[in-house]
Amino acid sequence: MGKKRIIQENKEETLKQKAKVDAKMAEPSKTLSRRMGEGRIYITSTYNNTLITLTDKSGNVLGWTAAGQIGFKGTKKATPFAASKVAEAIAQTTERFGITKIEVFIKGIGSGRDSAVRSLAARGLEVLSIKDLTPVPHNGCRAPKVRRI
Repeated sequence: MGKKRIIQENKEETLKQKAKVDAKMAEPSKTLSRRMGEGRIYITSTYNNTLITLTDKSGNVLGWTAAGQIGFKGTKKATPFAASKVAEAIAQTTERFGITKIEVFIKGIGSGRDSAVRSLAARGLEVLSIKDLTPVPHNGCRAPKVRRI
């Protein structure tokens, strides 16, 4: 086995790419031009991460973010603090689209569920409803047979 080649980016190249991304985010798109009053927010909270998706009333995705995307790594992604930071990031996206009223759908059993909803309400969004979509097993899988030694 030979040496592995690691590609290293220059700081100038990274800054150029960042400028391109910022310019792309700054230019108005078709979805940004229309103002919506209501939207839906889907919170998926697992043991490892917290994901929040913003959609319009018909379910078209407008934006999403996760704890790992913001910069949390490892077990810190599943903390309530990380979930509140993710909710603040998605609240900024709702401001760009002009959404003030939201329906919240929560799925999963992670520790970031409650803090994400509280953070959304604290950012000035009017929460119309909160619905729990966590799947519940109806008896579950068959248990493995007992090990004999």
